[in-house]
Amino acid sequence: MSATPHTFVLVHGAWHGGWCWVHVADRLRAQGHQVYTPTLTGVGERSHLLQPGITLQTFIQDIANVLIWEDLHNVTLVGHSFGGLVITGVADILPERLRQLVYLDAFILESGISTFDTLPPEVVAKLRAAATEQATPVLAAPKAKNLGLSEAQDIAFVESRLTPMPLGVYETALQLQHPIGNGLPCAYVHCKQPSFAAVEGSRQWVKENTQWNWSELPTGHDAMVSAPSLLAEHLNNLLA
Repeated sequence: MSATPHTFVLVHGAWHGGWCWVHVADRLRAQGHQVYTPTLTGVGERSHLLQPGITLQTFIQDIANVLIWEDLHNVTLVGHSFGGLVITGVADILPERLRQLVYLDAFILESGISTFDTLPPEVVAKLRAAATEQATPVLAAPKAKNLGLSEAQDIAFVESRLTPMPLGVYETALQLQHPIGNGLPCAYVHCKQPSFAAVEGSRQWVKENTQWNWSELPTGHDAMVSAPSLLAEHLNNLLA
Protein backbone atom coordinates (compact mmCIF):
# COMPACT_ATOMS: atom_id res chain seq x y z
CA MET A 1 0.00 0.00 0.00
CA SER A 2 1.25 3.48 -0.90
CA ALA A 3 1.94 5.72 2.09
CA THR A 4 2.37 8.81 -0.10
CA PRO A 5 -0.68 10.82 -1.24
CA HIS A 6 -1.28 10.61 -4.99
CA THR A 7 -3.71 12.12 -7.48
CA PHE A 8 -6.32 9.92 -9.17
CA VAL A 9 -8.60 10.89 -12.04
CA LEU A 10 -11.27 8.20 -12.44
CA VAL A 11 -12.99 8.06 -15.85
CA HIS A 12 -16.32 6.23 -16.08
CA GLY A 13 -17.54 4.03 -18.89
CA ALA A 14 -20.56 4.10 -21.19
CA TRP A 15 -23.95 5.19 -19.78
CA HIS A 16 -22.39 5.99 -16.38
CA GLY A 17 -21.20 9.24 -14.84
CA GLY A 18 -18.84 10.39 -12.15
CA TRP A 19 -21.45 9.18 -9.65
CA CYS A 20 -20.38 5.55 -10.13
CA TRP A 21 -17.05 6.17 -8.37
CA VAL A 22 -18.46 7.65 -5.16
CA HIS A 23 -17.62 4.75 -2.85
CA VAL A 24 -14.17 4.18 -4.37
CA ALA A 25 -13.37 7.89 -4.21
CA ASP A 26 -14.43 8.07 -0.55
CA ARG A 27 -12.04 5.25 0.32
CA LEU A 28 -9.11 6.69 -1.63
CA ARG A 29 -9.63 10.14 -0.09
CA ALA A 30 -9.71 8.56 3.37
CA GLN A 31 -6.20 7.32 2.61
CA GLY A 32 -5.08 10.85 1.83
CA HIS A 33 -5.27 10.76 -1.96
CA GLN A 34 -6.64 13.53 -4.18
CA VAL A 35 -9.44 12.12 -6.34
CA TYR A 36 -11.36 13.57 -9.28
CA THR A 37 -14.40 11.85 -10.82
CA PRO A 38 -15.43 13.94 -13.85
CA THR A 39 -18.53 13.18 -15.90
CA LEU A 40 -18.26 13.13 -19.69
CA THR A 41 -20.35 15.44 -21.86
CA GLY A 42 -23.96 14.38 -22.40
CA VAL A 43 -24.32 11.73 -19.68
CA GLY A 44 -24.96 11.64 -15.93
CA GLU A 45 -25.48 15.06 -14.39
CA ARG A 46 -24.28 16.52 -17.70
CA SER A 47 -27.03 14.79 -19.68
CA HIS A 48 -28.62 18.20 -20.29
CA LEU A 49 -25.68 18.82 -22.66
CA LEU A 50 -26.63 15.87 -24.89
CA GLN A 51 -26.71 17.03 -28.50
CA PRO A 52 -25.58 15.95 -31.96
CA GLY A 53 -21.88 16.40 -32.58
CA ILE A 54 -20.51 14.81 -29.39
CA THR A 55 -17.61 12.56 -30.42
CA LEU A 56 -14.89 10.51 -28.80
CA GLN A 57 -12.67 13.58 -29.10
CA THR A 58 -15.19 15.52 -26.98
CA PHE A 59 -14.75 12.95 -24.22
CA ILE A 60 -10.96 13.07 -24.50
CA GLN A 61 -11.03 16.86 -24.25
CA ASP A 62 -13.34 16.65 -21.21
CA ILE A 63 -10.64 14.81 -19.27
CA ALA A 64 -7.73 16.76 -20.72
CA ASN A 65 -9.41 19.94 -19.51
CA VAL A 66 -9.70 18.55 -15.98
CA LEU A 67 -5.93 18.01 -15.95
CA ILE A 68 -5.28 21.48 -17.35
CA TRP A 69 -7.79 23.57 -15.37
CA GLU A 70 -7.10 21.80 -12.09
CA ASP A 71 -3.36 21.99 -12.85
CA LEU A 72 -2.88 18.30 -12.14
CA HIS A 73 0.44 16.48 -12.52
CA ASN A 74 1.74 13.00 -11.77
CA VAL A 75 -1.81 11.66 -12.20
CA THR A 76 -2.88 8.04 -12.06
CA LEU A 77 -5.53 8.02 -14.79
CA VAL A 78 -8.05 5.20 -14.50
CA GLY A 79 -10.45 4.30 -17.30
CA HIS A 80 -13.32 1.87 -16.86
CA SER A 81 -14.83 0.06 -19.84
CA PHE A 82 -15.42 2.64 -22.63
CA GLY A 83 -13.31 5.03 -20.53
CA GLY A 84 -10.27 3.05 -21.67
CA LEU A 85 -10.55 4.73 -25.07
CA VAL A 86 -10.70 8.12 -23.36
CA ILE A 87 -7.59 7.64 -21.23
CA THR A 88 -5.67 6.37 -24.25
CA GLY A 89 -6.56 9.59 -26.05
CA VAL A 90 -5.60 11.77 -23.07
CA ALA A 91 -2.24 10.02 -22.72
CA ASP A 92 -1.58 10.70 -26.39
CA ILE A 93 -1.80 14.48 -25.92
CA LEU A 94 -0.85 15.11 -22.26
CA PRO A 95 1.63 12.40 -21.19
CA GLU A 96 3.68 14.90 -19.21
CA ARG A 97 0.86 15.26 -16.68
CA LEU A 98 0.41 11.53 -16.09
CA ARG A 99 2.10 9.02 -13.80
CA GLN A 100 0.44 5.87 -15.09
CA LEU A 101 -2.65 4.49 -16.83
CA VAL A 102 -4.96 1.90 -15.32
CA TYR A 103 -7.38 0.14 -17.67
CA LEU A 104 -10.19 -1.25 -15.52
CA ASP A 105 -11.89 -3.99 -17.56
CA ALA A 106 -11.54 -1.46 -20.35
CA PHE A 107 -11.74 -1.27 -24.12
CA ILE A 108 -8.59 -0.65 -26.13
CA LEU A 109 -8.60 0.32 -29.81
CA GLU A 110 -5.82 1.02 -32.27
CA SER A 111 -5.60 4.44 -33.92
CA GLY A 112 -8.06 4.96 -36.74
CA ILE A 113 -10.55 2.42 -35.38
CA SER A 114 -14.01 3.25 -34.04
CA THR A 115 -16.09 1.12 -31.71
CA PHE A 116 -18.52 0.41 -34.55
CA ASP A 117 -15.61 -0.83 -36.70
CA THR A 118 -15.22 -3.72 -34.27
CA LEU A 119 -18.84 -4.90 -34.57
CA PRO A 120 -20.56 -6.90 -37.32
CA PRO A 121 -22.20 -4.63 -39.94
CA GLU A 122 -25.67 -6.00 -39.21
CA VAL A 123 -25.28 -5.17 -35.50
CA VAL A 124 -24.12 -1.64 -36.32
CA ALA A 125 -27.06 -1.16 -38.68
CA LYS A 126 -29.49 -2.26 -35.98
CA LEU A 127 -27.91 0.03 -33.37
CA ARG A 128 -27.90 3.01 -35.74
CA ALA A 129 -31.53 2.44 -36.67
CA ALA A 130 -32.59 2.39 -33.01
CA ALA A 131 -30.42 5.41 -32.18
CA THR A 132 -31.69 7.60 -34.98
CA GLU A 133 -35.29 7.11 -33.89
CA GLN A 134 -34.47 9.57 -31.08
CA ALA A 135 -34.41 13.36 -31.44
CA THR A 136 -30.71 13.20 -30.57
CA PRO A 137 -29.18 9.90 -31.71
CA VAL A 138 -28.25 7.80 -28.66
CA LEU A 139 -27.66 4.23 -27.60
CA ALA A 140 -29.95 3.20 -24.76
CA ALA A 141 -28.46 1.92 -21.51
CA PRO A 142 -28.40 -1.82 -20.80
CA LYS A 143 -29.81 -3.57 -17.77
CA ALA A 144 -27.48 -3.39 -14.77
CA LYS A 145 -27.33 -7.17 -14.52
CA ASN A 146 -25.63 -7.17 -17.93
CA LEU A 147 -22.82 -5.16 -16.33
CA GLY A 148 -21.99 -7.94 -13.91
CA LEU A 149 -24.13 -6.74 -11.03
CA SER A 150 -26.22 -9.16 -9.01
CA GLU A 151 -26.99 -7.52 -5.64
CA ALA A 152 -30.39 -5.82 -5.56
CA GLN A 153 -29.05 -2.60 -3.99
CA ASP A 154 -26.29 -2.34 -6.60
CA ILE A 155 -28.72 -2.88 -9.45
CA ALA A 156 -31.09 -0.24 -8.06
CA PHE A 157 -28.23 2.23 -7.55
CA VAL A 158 -26.99 1.86 -11.13
CA GLU A 159 -30.27 1.53 -13.03
CA SER A 160 -31.66 4.71 -11.48
CA ARG A 161 -28.66 6.65 -12.81
CA LEU A 162 -27.69 5.23 -16.20
CA THR A 163 -28.24 7.59 -19.14
CA PRO A 164 -28.14 7.06 -22.92
CA MET A 165 -24.82 7.45 -24.74
CA PRO A 166 -24.28 9.83 -27.67
CA LEU A 167 -24.16 7.82 -30.89
CA GLY A 168 -21.23 9.86 -32.21
CA VAL A 169 -18.75 8.49 -29.67
CA TYR A 170 -19.17 5.02 -31.17
CA GLU A 171 -18.96 6.24 -34.77
CA THR A 172 -15.77 8.29 -34.42
CA ALA A 173 -12.35 6.70 -34.52
CA LEU A 174 -9.65 7.12 -31.93
CA GLN A 175 -6.90 9.22 -33.51
CA LEU A 176 -3.44 8.76 -31.99
CA GLN A 177 -0.06 10.26 -32.81
CA HIS A 178 1.81 7.80 -30.58
CA PRO A 179 1.55 4.11 -29.61
CA ILE A 180 -1.18 3.18 -27.15
CA GLY A 181 -0.06 4.29 -23.68
CA ASN A 182 2.47 6.75 -25.13
CA GLY A 183 5.33 5.20 -23.17
CA LEU A 184 3.66 5.53 -19.77
CA PRO A 185 3.45 2.67 -17.26
CA CYS A 186 0.18 0.84 -17.90
CA ALA A 187 -1.82 -1.70 -15.91
CA TYR A 188 -4.80 -3.78 -16.97
CA VAL A 189 -7.30 -5.05 -14.41
CA HIS A 190 -9.59 -7.90 -15.47
CA CYS A 191 -12.83 -8.17 -13.50
CA LYS A 192 -13.43 -11.88 -13.80
CA GLN A 193 -16.50 -12.84 -11.74
CA PRO A 194 -18.32 -12.79 -14.07
CA SER A 195 -16.03 -11.92 -16.97
CA PHE A 196 -17.45 -9.25 -19.29
CA ALA A 197 -17.33 -10.77 -22.79
CA ALA A 198 -17.46 -7.46 -24.67
CA VAL A 199 -13.90 -6.52 -23.67
CA GLU A 200 -12.31 -9.93 -24.26
CA GLY A 201 -10.71 -8.72 -27.49
CA SER A 202 -9.03 -5.88 -25.61
CA ARG A 203 -7.76 -8.25 -22.94
CA GLN A 204 -6.26 -10.48 -25.59
CA TRP A 205 -4.62 -7.48 -27.26
CA VAL A 206 -2.94 -6.57 -23.97
CA LYS A 207 -1.65 -10.11 -23.46
CA GLU A 208 -0.37 -10.42 -27.03
CA ASN A 209 1.08 -6.95 -27.59
CA THR A 210 2.27 -5.55 -24.27
CA GLN A 211 4.22 -6.21 -21.11
CA TRP A 212 1.73 -4.26 -19.00
CA ASN A 213 1.05 -5.07 -15.40
CA TRP A 214 -1.81 -7.60 -15.45
CA SER A 215 -4.08 -8.35 -12.50
CA GLU A 216 -7.54 -9.76 -11.82
CA LEU A 217 -10.31 -8.99 -9.36
CA PRO A 218 -12.96 -11.48 -8.18
CA THR A 219 -15.90 -9.24 -9.03
CA GLY A 220 -17.94 -8.16 -12.05
CA HIS A 221 -17.52 -5.50 -14.71
CA ASP A 222 -18.88 -2.60 -12.59
CA ALA A 223 -16.29 -3.24 -9.89
CA MET A 224 -16.55 0.30 -8.53
CA VAL A 225 -20.13 -0.52 -7.54
CA SER A 226 -19.94 -4.20 -6.63
CA ALA A 227 -16.59 -4.12 -4.77
CA PRO A 228 -15.50 -0.55 -3.98
CA SER A 229 -13.28 -1.47 -1.03
CA LEU A 230 -11.50 -4.17 -3.00
CA LEU A 231 -11.03 -1.86 -5.98
CA ALA A 232 -9.75 1.06 -3.88
CA GLU A 233 -7.24 -1.23 -2.20
CA HIS A 234 -6.17 -2.59 -5.56
CA LEU A 235 -5.68 0.87 -7.07
CA ASN A 236 -3.66 1.86 -4.03
CA ASN A 237 -1.48 -1.21 -4.41
CA LEU A 238 -0.83 -0.44 -8.07
CA LEU A 239 0.96 2.72 -6.93
CA ALA A 240 3.75 0.69 -5.33
